[in-house]
Amino acid sequence: MEYMTKEKRYNTLNAFYRHKFGEKVFKIPLNGNFSCPNKVSNTTKGGCIYCTESGSGDFAGNKNDSLKDQYNDILKMMNNKWTGKTIVYFQANTNTYKDVRELEKMFNEAISLSKDIVGLSIATRCDALDSNKYDLLGELNKKTYLQVELGLQSINENTIKFMNRGHDKSCFEKAVKELRKRDIDVVVHIINGFPTDSYNDSLNIIKYLNKLDIQGIKIHMLHVMKQTKLGNLYLEKPFKLLTLFEYRDLVIDQLELLNSNIIVHRITGDSPKEMLIEPTWTLKKFIVMNEIDKKMRELDTYQGKKTTLLWVLSFNYKDT
Repeated sequence: MEYMTKEKRYNTLNAFYRHKFGEKVFKIPLNGNFSCPNKVSNTTKGGCIYCTESGSGDFAGNKNDSLKDQYNDILKMMNNKWTGKTIVYFQANTNTYKDVRELEKMFNEAISLSKDIVGLSIATRCDALDSNKYDLLGELNKKTYLQVELGLQSINENTIKFMNRGHDKSCFEKAVKELRKRDIDVVVHIINGFPTDSYNDSLNIIKYLNKLDIQGIKIHMLHVMKQTKLGNLYLEKPFKLLTLFEYRDLVIDQLELLNSNIIVHRITGDSPKEMLIEPTWTLKKFIVMNEIDKKMRELDTYQGKKTTLLWVLSFNYKDT
């Protein structure tokens, strides 16, 4: 089923949640005080080049507070904007990087914090999953709606080395396969704007994902942050970053290629203003989103347009 409108020419997460749950649903980011195997590894050392100490958890709860206190504090803040059901979201660092018994206790506690919780979202890495953890996730998926987010970012080997990702494509593909065997929704993160990625690389990752059984995607712009290896590298020798309009056009090209049944969880990302070096245009999140929406309407284009066209051309060719 597609969740597009005249205003939004791609499947938005908001529309998907409203269809699935019958009302507004929003995420409450909790901090389970996780680390990351890539940060503590003796081989890769230091984690991904763009990652801050918080591990993308800048907007999550305080790791020193209980899950209940985190949930209530963030819910109170969110209720200034929205009311509705909630999904508890473990975002900071690698959220399966603990003993499976500890994970079981933590995740079961999280989904029991409120009667208004309708799901659980877990961001992790493919190299922090094993058979016991897959089985735990399978059991959780029977109790509540579960999404597992996996970082891929790029499929260009030069970029993978540049970002210091720490795992290979086969690891990622195995994770997708194991999660889908348990009927768990898979959401994949990609990042646009690596200096080692070409425009075609950014389109090829969409073609690659179209061949896999994934249910969602998060599209980000590369953020150059203070107190990161990438930030230090940029300050020493600045490299070209995408402009707002270059990013807009690239995302539209990606959406046109993306399978029409995949839910688009993000088309841009957030970063704390005080931590961001460049590109500063990413701070104006709604402007970025509006530019993409406006241009798609002007072009009269939509998610999956080119994929559908390629399928039709291929089908017609086979019939001749």
